[in-house]
Amino acid sequence: MLTKRIIPCLDVKDGKTVKGVNFLNLRDAGDPVELGALYSQQGADELVFLDITATLEKRKTLVELVKRVAQNINIPFTIGGGIGSIEDVSACLNAGADKVSVNSSAIKNPVLIDQLSKEFGNQCIVVAIDTRNVNGKNLVHSHGGTKPTDIDTIVWAKEMQERGAGELLLTSMDHDGTKAGFANELTAHISSTVSIPVIASGGAGNMEHFTDVFTKGKADAALAASIFHFKEISIPELKAYLKSNDICMRT
Repeated sequence: MLTKRIIPCLDVKDGKTVKGVNFLNLRDAGDPVELGALYSQQGADELVFLDITATLEKRKTLVELVKRVAQNINIPFTIGGGIGSIEDVSACLNAGADKVSVNSSAIKNPVLIDQLSKEFGNQCIVVAIDTRNVNGKNLVHSHGGTKPTDIDTIVWAKEMQERGAGELLLTSMDHDGTKAGFANELTAHISSTVSIPVIASGGAGNMEHFTDVFTKGKADAALAASIFHFKEISIPELKAYLKSNDICMRT
């Protein structure tokens, strides 16, 4: 059995870590590099940094942030936000990122994932999928969750794998920030449909939610923000809890 991963997510806006509910009402959670270094020390398996308004504001991901993170953190990290070309990915990887996360640009131009995978290898290409239930259908959203599309989430996940994504970051906008648990049914459906790793995101509120997403949701990794940023759960105690529940964790 492959070990499961715990991944703190740092949503970055104007150089600060922020967190909201259902992608709205953002509040300041501190310096992203300091928080990232703390999580690294505490045993996080990976980190994800998302410049959440980069696409919305039509500007590039902060390469300077990547450099700062790389200088202070010794675990793998993914950077996302406004990445839309081979040049963008190259700049982020050269600045020290291990992976890049692509969302809106893939929706606008799906062939981009083919190109990025061919150029850099699929191991560093993460496709982020922001999804929301609209009239009974799970539909993909772009531009930081602000623009709905008519793309079915399951169909999109399969296409992204076929085009060369090495991993999927699945965020349920309906669950995001609610602390009511992950979207286990949808996560399990996608995990059973694709053969690449699926990172579940949105809804973590307690340690039991992580057990559920790894067992019922069949996720390969679980991503969370608020509960770590505001010190509601520590990574060491979460990992100990999961191990006690027979979830295979990295030490």
